[in-house]
Amino acid sequence: QVRLVESGGGLVQEGGSLRLSCAASGSFYSIDTMGWYRQAPGMQRELVCSMPRVGNSYCADSLKGRFTISADNAKDTVHLQMNSLSPEDTADYYCYANGLTHYWDPGTMTWGHGARVTVSS
Repeated sequence: QVRLVESGGGLVQEGGSLRLSCAASGSFYSIDTMGWYRQAPGMQRELVCSMPRVGNSYCADSLKGRFTISADNAKDTVHLQMNSLSPEDTADYYCYANGLTHYWDPGTMTWGHGARVTVSS
């Protein structure tokens, strides 16, 4: 079972930057994908960025150029660097991980508890 611990949320002024981190721990064979979703008040949860263990990372088109995801596979950790933040980026950011118990396992999604990001104007 995968456990996720998020860190790095907080309050930042418009135009500022924040870096979120998410560390996975627990008992699992492997994690094949980690990433971030976000949910603004009154809005649906949306994909921000994802990082497969093998292959290229992905960030939503609207966020490319401002948001970047990186990973430390040895530590099962992903980081989300957010630059040029605007009040529209205010949301709860949820880390997720698809953990495998065996190599043939399609995986099980696990969610973090969320990191609140507030951007003031």
